[in-house]
Amino acid sequence: MTSAPSGEDTAGTEPRRIAAERLTFFSDAVVAIAITLLALELPLPEGATSAELLRSLGHHQSEYVSFLISFIVIGGHWRAHHRLFNYVTELGGGLARLTFGWLLAQVIMPFATKVIAEDGAFEFRFVFYAAVQVVALTLFLLMTWQVQRHHLYRADTPPELFGVVYRGIGAMIAAFAVSIPVAFFTHWAYACWIVVPLVANPLFRFRRRAAAA
Repeated sequence: MTSAPSGEDTAGTEPRRIAAERLTFFSDAVVAIAITLLALELPLPEGATSAELLRSLGHHQSEYVSFLISFIVIGGHWRAHHRLFNYVTELGGGLARLTFGWLLAQVIMPFATKVIAEDGAFEFRFVFYAAVQVVALTLFLLMTWQVQRHHLYRADTPPELFGVVYRGIGAMIAAFAVSIPVAFFTHWAYACWIVVPLVANPLFRFRRRAAAA
């Protein structure tokens, strides 16, 4: 028969659980601010007539497209974070430090979005943006590894959770990393961010089915 946890164990567990929850809430707030800053950077269209307004919108289309891309990217970061930290019960193994590094990358994202939306020096601007994503995703991969390694998760955590996170984040790291050299040859390097995950995910599923067989 399993003995009930002692008062000392409970007293030690509760502060760690609260610390994990506070870090999660703080992360949610920082990501929300990063998304808000994206919108604040959007240029206002100008014009006295509808035609002038439309032309102004066209002149700023790169800023608007960059905003949409970064909104989706930050949303993807938050979704992965929410999926993982929904099961995290305590901190340890440098998880807090890694999280703050990941949050730094999120805060830099509005600046990186502004950089990539400008004209000229496409290679530098693209590589800077993609590098920020690679750093952020790599930090998140390390966060996931620390959670799994130090058993910082709930007992009812789905066994497939970590595999799903590793595959999804790994595919995105590959997408942004591959796009960096491609950017020196074509402006279509953006396509790597879509094509690589579309190719990688079926390959991961195929390998998983083959291993199971």
